[in-house]
Amino acid sequence: MANIIDGNKIAKDIRLKLREETLAFKEKTGLVPGLAVILVGEDPASQVYVGRKGKACEEVGFLSREYRLPADTTESKLLTLIHDLNRDEFIHGILVQLPLPKHIATDKIIAAIDPHKDVDGFHPYNVGGLVTGSPLFIPCTPRGIMELIASTRIELAGKDAVVVGRSNIVGKPMALLLLAQNATVTMCHSKTRDLPAVTSRADVLIAAIGRARMITADMVKDGAVVIDVGVNRLDNGKLAGDVAFDEVVAKASYITPVPGGVGPMTIAMLMKNTLDAAKMKA
Repeated sequence: MANIIDGNKIAKDIRLKLREETLAFKEKTGLVPGLAVILVGEDPASQVYVGRKGKACEEVGFLSREYRLPADTTESKLLTLIHDLNRDEFIHGILVQLPLPKHIATDKIIAAIDPHKDVDGFHPYNVGGLVTGSPLFIPCTPRGIMELIASTRIELAGKDAVVVGRSNIVGKPMALLLLAQNATVTMCHSKTRDLPAVTSRADVLIAAIGRARMITADMVKDGAVVIDVGVNRLDNGKLAGDVAFDEVVAKASYITPVPGGVGPMTIAMLMKNTLDAAKMKA
């Protein structure tokens, strides 16, 4: 039976430590780390995420600003807001909640954010820095996953790591972070042939595909560390990950639950990136 990696507890411990660091930073510099979050439209899930980020800012002692814009906001108006925040000395981190309405070019918006305030780690400057091993900021979800893996005290060097999913937000940066820890990394996607044959040899398996319970027990190696990034809403309203938890928990050595695994870590790492941004500014 696998050990459950408690993302809620690990994230809470990180936030408590960040609160202490923030107090010390304020006393030393007189600065308050500031995070601006922009939400365009009324997507219910995005509204929940933005609310959680605001509460996390309050908990760790940050200045928090929320900009909730209507869905018909023009691209030029959003760009103007970002340019204003780039120049705002009280704001150290800027986050534009994704997805954006279809009439707004996401790549253009991300590129407009000052790389030194890009606490999501999505700006091309930071993506390039991640490839070369020197990003200003690491994307929050992959950074949080690395913290979860570290909590198991398993040495990644030489391990076979498989990432299922190749998104710019999770899959690609995740592979780079694992590679930086000297794991042997395989990336899988919708065109991968014989997916079970690949996943079943993984010492560390990261599932980030967005398909409920797709990773079943026969696809998992005995004793593997399984990290479930998926958050899928079932017909009954409940949440399920990309991993068939009830099956895989009996086979893995460590596994993250959904909810309560990766999700809380994403917000904790956003707070960490924001404090890092304030320290860079200072």
